[in-house]
Amino acid sequence: MTATLGALSSLEQARRIAALAAEKLAEDVVILDMRPVCVYTDFFVLATGRNARQTKSIYDEVYSRLKAEAKLTPRATDGAREAEWIVADYLDVVLHVFTPETRAFYRLEDLWGDVPAVELEAAAS
Repeated sequence: MTATLGALSSLEQARRIAALAAEKLAEDVVILDMRPVCVYTDFFVLATGRNARQTKSIYDEVYSRLKAEAKLTPRATDGAREAEWIVADYLDVVLHVFTPETRAFYRLEDLWGDVPAVELEAAAS
């Protein structure tokens, strides 16, 4: 996908989402470049909260900040009630926020092991 939402490119969106998750102390934040293998999104952002409460807090922060800063809201969200695995579909970027147990069980990095990871150091602030 090459469309952008707001003024951010899909890569900038992914990096901004990753940076916001990291600000809320998300662990193991990873951006996967899905463009070589996927037609419905450009990037996955994976992040882990220490527990369901922190997982929900990470999602809430990303949601509220993107809405305020760039008028970006997810097209769809799932899992926010249980907060074991929250998925937010921003079209070009899909955010996955897990508890440690859920991330270890589903192992999305292994499932999509053939896609490149994107460097986080250039994350937007």
